[in-house]
Amino acid sequence: MDTEAGPGSLPHVPGAVRPVPEAEPGLVERWRSQGGELVELLTQVRERLGGIAAFRLGPAPTVLVTDPQAVQHVLARHPDRYVKRSHRARLLIGDGVLAATGTAWKRQRRLLQSQFTGTGMRRYEQRITEAARTTAARWSGYARTGQPLDVEREMRRFALDTIWRSLTGHPLDDGTERELATVAAVTAALPTLPADVTDAQDAVASDLARIDAVARHAIKAARSGSAGPDGPGLLHLLVDAATERPEYTDRLIRDELVTLLVAGHETTATTLTWLYLLLDRYPAGREEALAAGGAGSAQRRQAIQALVHETLRLYPSAWILPRHATEDDTLAGYTVEAGTDILVCPYLTHRDPQLWPDPEHFDPRRFITPDGRPTHPGAYFPFGIGPRACLGLQFALRESTVLLEHLLPAHTLAFDSTPTKTSYGMTVRPDGPTLATVAQPHT
Repeated sequence: MDTEAGPGSLPHVPGAVRPVPEAEPGLVERWRSQGGELVELLTQVRERLGGIAAFRLGPAPTVLVTDPQAVQHVLARHPDRYVKRSHRARLLIGDGVLAATGTAWKRQRRLLQSQFTGTGMRRYEQRITEAARTTAARWSGYARTGQPLDVEREMRRFALDTIWRSLTGHPLDDGTERELATVAAVTAALPTLPADVTDAQDAVASDLARIDAVARHAIKAARSGSAGPDGPGLLHLLVDAATERPEYTDRLIRDELVTLLVAGHETTATTLTWLYLLLDRYPAGREEALAAGGAGSAQRRQAIQALVHETLRLYPSAWILPRHATEDDTLAGYTVEAGTDILVCPYLTHRDPQLWPDPEHFDPRRFITPDGRPTHPGAYFPFGIGPRACLGLQFALRESTVLLEHLLPAHTLAFDSTPTKTSYGMTVRPDGPTLATVAQPHT
């Protein structure tokens, strides 16, 4: 049992084991009657009861975990006791690595992991840069003509181009982009689909068919040995694996391809959209980043990465991480029974005022200034921590940084209006239009 306490953590008393404090039924009933978002209920539970708290949406308790030490216990130290069950996106991604469990997950992750660290990442540098240059050129055209753009769509287009180049070796063409827009459509629809699996599939059947058609065509091209102008991509790795590993059927290759498309562009596009919305409210963030060293310098890159990290603090890629307790456990001095559903919530941990002073304020200097942020790994985890942390963490940070290195010095955005609501689905998204005009900066 963890006994060390720190800022924002619970007072863990050695030897003391007690039930998790539970929210009164009236709190949940009021939330239900008001038709609120789940995040609103979780916020109230956290504020009233602290970093480990229980509430009931059904017959069994659900435990909310936001305390950093408890987060680390669940996600990193004991992932065998707190397991991932069915993924909300399984209808879309099938048995891809995000949804896989057990030995299948271990095999799939092992195959992909080398592609997203160290040497593996270097092979995608040029593809990321070309996608960023393509976007920068498009924005220069918008600046010349005064044509408005949809920031969310632009960021989605960039991120999709980047992952498509990395998967296939080909730049994203207009036809493929149109067909793959259905990926975002299905992802956005997931929280509202019927609970019955068959009914849910029927509701998005036409979109899934279009995605499957793109996947079949790409797999066929990779299997024929046809590499794109950038050389072979991740998809070729999956196709090659099928020659030695019978589990890599066409269906599993399709599932991994769609998983990488979803994970490889949805979260990055959303993060970059939020970043520009935040810079609209806090324009000093851009000025401070560009004042840090010259173009291409380590100081400039660090400052731009701080913009990305602070955006991810406020709007983490995965705002909630569900787990299921497979056995009785003691969590930071509290008893957790087998069968309990666990909700680890980066969104709330990242906004805890005991961990992050003035947590609602956008301040990238937290990630540059010594002692500007808590050092506990469970205090900042926008991509998760532990063995099921996002494989593409370094890829996402790299592509975001490269794009901003191209865009921030050359262009500023003037939003027509900004969304006033937030949508909490698979990701935390701005709920409303993000139309803006591109201008050449005066500075």
